[in-house]
Amino acid sequence: MPVSASDASTGTNGGLRGQRALVTGGGKGIGRATAKMLNARGATVAVLGRTREDLNSLAAEIGCEALPVDLGDPSAIHAAGAKLGTFDLLVNCAAVSEPVPFLDLAADSFERTMAVNAVGPILVSQYAARGMIARGKGGAIVNVSSVAAFVGIADQASYCASKAALDAITRVMAIELGPQGIRVNAVNPVVTLTAMAAKAWSDPEKTARRLARIPLGRFADPQEVAEAIVYLLGDGARMMTGLSLPVDGGFSAV
Repeated sequence: MPVSASDASTGTNGGLRGQRALVTGGGKGIGRATAKMLNARGATVAVLGRTREDLNSLAAEIGCEALPVDLGDPSAIHAAGAKLGTFDLLVNCAAVSEPVPFLDLAADSFERTMAVNAVGPILVSQYAARGMIARGKGGAIVNVSSVAAFVGIADQASYCASKAALDAITRVMAIELGPQGIRVNAVNPVVTLTAMAAKAWSDPEKTARRLARIPLGRFADPQEVAEAIVYLLGDGARMMTGLSLPVDGGFSAV
């Protein structure tokens, strides 16, 4: 049964009090910043991630429910879903990046990246969306993609392919889930200052070339990306769905 915009809203003035949110990849970087921001704005937060120590420290900090899960393992995702209830909001942030020159790229490396970055969000979203539909109140999903969905990056064939796939998945989700009052958007950050980015952008020459293409002249901070994610989850974005929103300091305008 279609849900009205008012029924599917997530509060006024960006407030998320009373909403239940699930964040994957919430132990580090953008996911952690997003979980903390959702908690600060009133949502009850549950987090999935790979590293138990990161999850434990986040749980101690904000009192969230935290489960260690390999988001590249479908059986682990299904097991986690059986332990969790329903959600109003979902952020698919878990991702891996394994820089490899194209000529050296192995099938298993490509498949691992696609499993975490594209298949994982599909499975988690199916679980969350079914719960939203059963409750009849709609909801909102944000997939954390990348500017790598728009451009080619040397040594990142797997990552670029996975993020382009995630953008396509986002559009299909928006079309199919919209009639149920579920909005689905993606955010596409430029290089964001996380531990994963530090590994991928450790070459000063490579970093300088990328910075030269960003009009604002710097990389993003996880908090800045989290702000965009939380906005898309909130009532202020209730007419926004199917978007791939750059958070890139003007990179995509060059």
